[in-house]
Amino acid sequence: MKVTVKLIGPLIYEGGFSEKVLELAGPMTAGELSAFVRIDRKRPTIITRNGRAVGDDERINDGDRVVISHIYSGG
Repeated sequence: MKVTVKLIGPLIYEGGFSEKVLELAGPMTAGELSAFVRIDRKRPTIITRNGRAVGDDERINDGDRVVISHIYSGG
């Protein structure tokens, strides 16, 4: 299964990349994918799949584009 993963901001340094296509061995949830790319589970993040926010327990599908961002605010 192939998915495109994009990391935002300081998560690029944690994961070691900005954007890449990953080949996954099998089904994975959004939370498992976040851990797979070495994002500390204690760090609050927002995960989107194909442009829509998802929870950690939502399944990632073949061909999905997943963006993982740190929590941020501002005006």
